[in-house]
Amino acid sequence: MDDTYKTVEGPAEGYITEKKSKFISFIFPVKSAVEVKEIVDAHRKKYYDARHVCWAYMLGWEREEYRVNDDGEPSGTAGRPILGQINSAELTDVLILVIRYFGGTLLGTGGLIKAYKEASADAIQHAEIVERTVDEEIHIHFEYTLLNDVMRVLKQFETVRWTQDFQTSCRMTLRIRRSLSAQLKEMLAAIFGVEVAPQDKNA
Repeated sequence: MDDTYKTVEGPAEGYITEKKSKFISFIFPVKSAVEVKEIVDAHRKKYYDARHVCWAYMLGWEREEYRVNDDGEPSGTAGRPILGQINSAELTDVLILVIRYFGGTLLGTGGLIKAYKEASADAIQHAEIVERTVDEEIHIHFEYTLLNDVMRVLKQFETVRWTQDFQTSCRMTLRIRRSLSAQLKEMLAAIFGVEVAPQDKNA
């Protein structure tokens, strides 16, 4: 199973004009629909004088959660073309907003699709695209006497990260890319006295 996905490092902006209509585009890294709503609401307020604020987002490393909004444009002429560009770039955990200032000339269905597509593509072109890993959490519990054995295993995995709580005994929360998770759990469980708790998946 693939355990990487592409997203953007930070916000970026694009811009095109079509028959005097201005299309200002923005791309944002996002993690939830709540975050999307906050960004959309903020831009509606900021660009209150714009004719349309259209958008689309994609969430999750499996790229199954998405939504589009035409904001008054003819159905399928704004949100879908925006989403199409997200898909073309194979991105996820992103929101693209396109703000339109009407220039006085109707663009027609084909013209609108083209404009929203190009505006979205321009925002993506200006963004820094990064590849991230799908990680899993593993929780382990053991006595101090086993610490060296545990660390010897962890040092064999370059990408593992962890937090630790060493009080009366040792508790660690490990994060490692999905494809290596089973191997790490197996190696830790092979150390007598190390308890490996069910992991909390967090992609």
